Amino acid sequence: MTEANLIGSIPESIGNMTALETLDLSRNSLTGIIPSNLFKLKHLSVLYLFKNTLYGEIPQFVESLNLTDIDLSWNKLTGPIPNDFGKLEKLSSLSLMVNQLSGEIPESIGRIPTLKDVRLFTNNLSGALPPDFGRYAALEGFQVASNNLRGKLPDYLCAGGKLVGLVAFDNNLSGELPESLGNCNSLLMISIYNNGFTGKIPVGLWTASNLSYVQISDNKFTGELPDKMSRDLSLLEISNNRFSGRIPAGVSSWTNLQRFKASHNLFSGTIPRELTALPAITILWLDHNRLSGTLPSDVISWKRLTTLNLGGNQLSGEIPEEIGSLPVLNDLDLSENQFSGQIPSQLGFLKPTSLNLSSNQLIGEIPSEFGNGAYASSFLNNPGLCTRSSLVNLKICSSDSSVPQKSSKISSQNLTSILSAVIAFFLFALLCSFLMFRFFFKRKHGLNTRLEITSFQRLNFTENDVLTKLTETNVIGCGGSGKVYRVPVNRSAEFVAVKRIGNNRKLDQKHEKQFLAEVQVLSRIRHLNIVKLLCCISNDNLKLLVYDPIVDALDEEIKEACYLDEMSRVFKLGILCTSTLPANRPSMKSVLEILVNPRVISPDKSADAIPLLANSR
Repeated sequence: MTEANLIGSIPESIGNMTALETLDLSRNSLTGIIPSNLFKLKHLSVLYLFKNTLYGEIPQFVESLNLTDIDLSWNKLTGPIPNDFGKLEKLSSLSLMVNQLSGEIPESIGRIPTLKDVRLFTNNLSGALPPDFGRYAALEGFQVASNNLRGKLPDYLCAGGKLVGLVAFDNNLSGELPESLGNCNSLLMISIYNNGFTGKIPVGLWTASNLSYVQISDNKFTGELPDKMSRDLSLLEISNNRFSGRIPAGVSSWTNLQRFKASHNLFSGTIPRELTALPAITILWLDHNRLSGTLPSDVISWKRLTTLNLGGNQLSGEIPEEIGSLPVLNDLDLSENQFSGQIPSQLGFLKPTSLNLSSNQLIGEIPSEFGNGAYASSFLNNPGLCTRSSLVNLKICSSDSSVPQKSSKISSQNLTSILSAVIAFFLFALLCSFLMFRFFFKRKHGLNTRLEITSFQRLNFTENDVLTKLTETNVIGCGGSGKVYRVPVNRSAEFVAVKRIGNNRKLDQKHEKQFLAEVQVLSRIRHLNIVKLLCCISNDNLKLLVYDPIVDALDEEIKEACYLDEMSRVFKLGILCTSTLPANRPSMKSVLEILVNPRVISPDKSADAIPLLANSR
């Protein structure tokens, strides 16, 4: 009776069903306590009560000795695990996770000879783990995470050679890992982070043939990483430990590695060139170690890399310009190193959501793409850096102007005065011309304050490419909030769609809210069937939304010839509905009548639509 929308409590009379073998009341809305006589049913072998709202203690007296599967997870059960569970010599699966159980795990449970799967995570269990887990039964799954357990892991966890998953994170466990894990080729996943484990990782654990996920961060492990790892390894998280030595050159064989997090360790030496040859890597954290030398430039294999954090090391030299060619990198942290030279202009192509180059020895002007508030704190503690934007916490770059020198060959003071006056007049005239040009240009395009461009994708055009093309010949539509232009932006005949909100006057509150809402929604949406917002260009009087135009808006399945008349009818009706004069637009009632039966003549003003649609079926 799983997922039967049952409510209320489990009746005590269920204990009278003496022949009952399987009871599945999972995924309902049952409340109350578990009847005490439920565990007295002699023939009961399967008990599923998971994902309800049961509370109270589990009955402590158990006489259902034929039980093989118990799942009471995802309830609100409290109290201890019954000692009598240790008498269930046929039990193979015990699932009590996500409750509020407390006390110690009965040692007798660890001696059940048929036990394969133990799931006790997310409770309030305390004390030490029973030492006999895995000694008398070939465990396959052992999950005790998110409790208050202490002491060591049982020595015999993988004695049967079938352990697939070991999950014990968020406890107070300590000591070294059992040697049995060093000879556990069945192991697929080990997740024991946030404990107090010490010592070295058993050598055989790294090379377990099926090992894919290693999460051992936030412990006190020591030792070095081996040259050889499991070929199936896709996730390696070892941050906040005491691993040391060099990152091995054998890292190039970790070809399936996707996430490598090794922050806050004691790794030293240089970053090996072999590390740049990992084609599947998406996240690389090596921050706060003791790495030195230069950052290899052969990073073009990192096509899938989204996050690179090398902060808090002793890396030096220039930042490789090749980093700017990584297509999906959006989080870059090279702070607290000794990088020098200029910031490569190619980094401006990235448009990362997070950038930190602080506390280095960088010099020169930052790329113009970073001259906005999003990167205000990205370049702190680099005395040699400057910017042309007041939105970044750096000094303003000085203009490259030459200072005229006095000529010793000029003997006439009058000639010098005349020359100075001519130059001053020329500069004054040039300045006036520039100001007049800017005044009329801004007046024409509604740019009464400085424009700001905020990009959400990588752009191959500038705001000037857009502004100069906002002419009436490029208008493709208009409405109550403004006009839409089809604008060519480069020599490759690429076009963008530009929605202009407002006119030469300051925007009213309605248009301002419309603009902000559209930017907030479309900048976060990534979907193939939703138009992509490339950037927005704005000031007090003008708001432009630049979209990637949808080239083909028709579904493939309606492009057959049999739909031609129907498409023609809808298209023509659309023309009528967007007539300039509201009086010429058909009512919604007429639109529906025309769509259902185009030959129906409506009595209102939309009757003019009937001749236009007379050929429709």
